[in-house]
Amino acid sequence: MANITLGGTPIKTSGNLPAVQSILSDFELTATDLSTKTLSDYKGYRKLLNIFPSVDTGVCAASSRKFNEEAASLENTKVLCISRDLPFAQARFCAADGLEHVEMLSDFKTGSFGKQNGLDITTGAFEGLHSRVVLVLDENNTILYSEQVPEIGQAPNYENALNALK
Repeated sequence: MANITLGGTPIKTSGNLPAVQSILSDFELTATDLSTKTLSDYKGYRKLLNIFPSVDTGVCAASSRKFNEEAASLENTKVLCISRDLPFAQARFCAADGLEHVEMLSDFKTGSFGKQNGLDITTGAFEGLHSRVVLVLDENNTILYSEQVPEIGQAPNYENALNALK
């Protein structure tokens, strides 16, 4: 389990993140058009996975905006924003903010993505949601960078995540 906090209060996660240099396991997530997406749908692309509790919180929304802005100039890269939000809420957020360079994916059906990658929050007010995590993968799904933000209300290290793609 990771040691993270929510508003300074210690909370627990379901496990530890996959290790850098390991291969991320395949997943099934729901896109905003309600189609099922798997990791193999992004074969051959570098991937930045921006994982967070809910797009309806300030830091989660800000990270989606920041990675959207930065992704516009990245070649052969997909930015996947993953939460347990309903796909309808994710689509509404992207439309309202004009986000065109990120893909929103939902783990609302089974929560299996969060469970298999050890990033689910298991105690406290955000129990059942994903912790704030950034994973950067190469074209072969090898993890190049991994960050679990220690305080849910804190932004990820954008610079380190984006540098891992270079």
